[in-house]
Amino acid sequence: MSEATTAPSGGATPGGEAQLSDNDVQAIDFLREAHTKLKAELGRVIVGQQSVIDQLAICLFARRHALLMGVPGLAKTLLVSKLAETMSLQFSRIQFTPDLMPMDITGTDILQDNAEGRREFHFVKGPVFANIVLADEINRAPPKTQAAMLEAMQEQRVTVVGKTFHLPSPFMVLATQNPVEQEGTYPLPEAQLDRFMSLIELDYPNEAEEIQIAKTTTGGELPELKHLLTGEQIIEHQALVRRVPVPDHIYTYAAQLVRKTRPQGETAPDWLPPLVSWGAGPRAVQNLILGAKSRAALMGSYMVRLEDVQEVATAVLTHRVITTFAAQAEGIAAKDIIRRLVEESNES
Repeated sequence: MSEATTAPSGGATPGGEAQLSDNDVQAIDFLREAHTKLKAELGRVIVGQQSVIDQLAICLFARRHALLMGVPGLAKTLLVSKLAETMSLQFSRIQFTPDLMPMDITGTDILQDNAEGRREFHFVKGPVFANIVLADEINRAPPKTQAAMLEAMQEQRVTVVGKTFHLPSPFMVLATQNPVEQEGTYPLPEAQLDRFMSLIELDYPNEAEEIQIAKTTTGGELPELKHLLTGEQIIEHQALVRRVPVPDHIYTYAAQLVRKTRPQGETAPDWLPPLVSWGAGPRAVQNLILGAKSRAALMGSYMVRLEDVQEVATAVLTHRVITTFAAQAEGIAAKDIIRRLVEESNES
């Protein structure tokens, strides 16, 4: 846990933004404590994955969505459901399959008899009407069904037969992809990938963690977790995150870092064009700043620092950078390119 950065209330930051009020400072202190308790509480059922929990919390309080990538058996579903439990939020899981239809996600109109005995259409809500929605193996469904999630993710509403229905707040979509088995899958198009703030990769546990997993999951039932926050408190802290001040030089750093990912740009390093076909767009800068604000608040800082941007850069930019065949042939992944750009920015 980083030390909280002391910042006086009132006045303005070096970049000209108003600093936090006394109430906001107290709210950030509360959020930092809640974050610490969240990791401890989830640690009762989730072994390891501390950085994944951090990244999920960053996305939640930034009011954004995340894409989870990992092989089967890494407790992705359990992690998301327990996150919802500790946050007192309604959880819904959608198993994406090739025969899944958009109405299976959003809901549909059905004919029912009313009190007068007349038949009329009644809308039955689909599983997307929840606070935290797990779209499990989202690349298993055809593009038409994947697109049904777009309006929900961007507008927090769905439209069915010309009628608009608003989704509950807070609302977050966590989608999973299986990187191993790609037969019969429909890769998410770049436009839809861009809707996710972060790509969160889950790796295998180490030996000690794997032994602890076996001990934890082969005994009795998993414990019920404490409810640390309410939905109303989460909404309030999501608004608080937006008020975290950002100095001008941090905005400049985020924009320059994103622009360096574009091979056609003048600021791209000489080594990048052979490895990258398309770089990140303007939404990447927005998400870098939002992610940095959220991380700063969760770590108890009253102002965004350079390290906040750098810590979220890999998760925010990896799925927005499209590598060339030459990079793939050399085994160079997008995350390797982002990490190199961040390292070079530290040296300059």
